[in-house]
Amino acid sequence: MAAPTAAAQQRHVICMKWGTKYGPEYVNRLYAMVRRNLTGDFHFVCLTDDSTGIRQEVHCLPIPDLDLNLAPGERDGAWQKLTTFEADLHGLRGTALFMDLDVVVVGSLDGFFEQPGSFRIIRDYVRPWQFGRITGNSSIYRFELGAHADLLDYFRTHINEVRSQFRNEQAYLSHRLHSQGKLQYWPQAWCPSFKYSCIPAWPSNYWCEPIVPADARVVIFHGECNPPDALAGRRNKRFRHMEPARWIARYWNE
Repeated sequence: MAAPTAAAQQRHVICMKWGTKYGPEYVNRLYAMVRRNLTGDFHFVCLTDDSTGIRQEVHCLPIPDLDLNLAPGERDGAWQKLTTFEADLHGLRGTALFMDLDVVVVGSLDGFFEQPGSFRIIRDYVRPWQFGRITGNSSIYRFELGAHADLLDYFRTHINEVRSQFRNEQAYLSHRLHSQGKLQYWPQAWCPSFKYSCIPAWPSNYWCEPIVPADARVVIFHGECNPPDALAGRRNKRFRHMEPARWIARYWNE
């Protein structure tokens, strides 16, 4: 793909695809959803180890090396996301909105570039009421490219210490940015959890389709349920039964 225009360089939407869990169709769907819901010019980037099958509107770039030194069979979790904080990420400049591949965009994304603050993230859905709990959910976060390189530099020089102290990358980046007074959250209604906010309460989950909550802009999938599962529905699981969320197919249209 050709280099982005000067106008598009100011706003970037970044996703990341590595390994085999997600195919190119996830990148292609995400681009289509962003294009329908973000006003004006933007530059769409996929950091990836395999660009096969990805549509031409997407600018594919290599994932910077993180050198996790994983033991055989050990999962890398989402630590790779920290490479978005490179001091120089392939020469990109401006504001970046990172989005996971398995989100479903259901409303306008304009506000994600308009909210003030140097760093914004989803407030995590697990025990958000717990006193002092600050962890964000990194399915969607926004930052200025190159502005938080210290976060990645510290990780690279203290990798064992960080991984022993924090369960995943979102806990680490949340606590580090909070200590610097830079951590802010998206409005709560914008990024509902499919698991907690869309599936009707028992027993109505046995006959009512999952909903798109009012004021939702991006539905977030975390835990064991992903969009294909939600689209198909999940039957015969006591208290966790889920009717098909047929609206996903409409938003997934490429």
